[in-house]
Amino acid sequence: MTFKSRHLICFTVALMTVFSGFSASAAETFKIGSYPANPPWEFKNEAGDFQGFEVDIVTEIASRLGADVDISGLDFRALFVATASGRADAVISSLTITDERLESQSFTQPYFSGALGFGAKEDSGIESLDDLHGKKVGSIATTFSEGWLKDREDELGYASYGSYDSTANLLTDLRNGRIDVAVNEILGLRYAFTQPQLSNLKVVIEVPTGDKFAIMMPKDSENLGAFNDTLSAMKTDGTMATIYEKWFGVVPAADSLTLTPLPIPTLAN
Repeated sequence: MTFKSRHLICFTVALMTVFSGFSASAAETFKIGSYPANPPWEFKNEAGDFQGFEVDIVTEIASRLGADVDISGLDFRALFVATASGRADAVISSLTITDERLESQSFTQPYFSGALGFGAKEDSGIESLDDLHGKKVGSIATTFSEGWLKDREDELGYASYGSYDSTANLLTDLRNGRIDVAVNEILGLRYAFTQPQLSNLKVVIEVPTGDKFAIMMPKDSENLGAFNDTLSAMKTDGTMATIYEKWFGVVPAADSLTLTPLPIPTLAN
């Protein structure tokens, strides 16, 4: 073999190594979509960095898989487009697993069982679902709470329904009296009502729903199994309990979804 041939081979091998290194580096960052105004699940702090219960979960998963996370803020409805199009490796935002969503998306095992909160002014006199009759109610577009309300429109007898693109707009209208009741995931509402500007609002009704929150991913994502296995490990070794207590101030129940390893959800038969 001539010197020139050996030199060409060495150069080619080196070039392939460089490019394969770039590919490996790119694969070590998971692109995560998140609705940025959903505390304590996920939100931006004063420095503009994401934090929250689900942010800690997905960051821990990535760390155990030897990867970083790049979290982007998206409108809630855009989360579904991001995974369906493959622009995001995963999305977080207290997302409920449903059969309809499982038709076009995949989910990890759940880690939280939700409840709906109904927020109103402290002097509203609203104390039960019967009191929603004739009231103006609102929720976030495409969320579980919106579907729950629309499915029960005749039963509840509310006067009108408003669909909002953000929690901030929903609660602004509640505070200003443009709607009587705001319906959303209960922990998010309770967290919001601790803010000084919303101190005259409170959760007046709680409805356990059994909806299950999980990480949503592109349909049959190649990362789904690894994410799910890592979640199971985190539930078993106490990491999930630590994250839960950090954000919610209490220890999760031993038989809760937060601590129970589960398989990847599939469409109901």
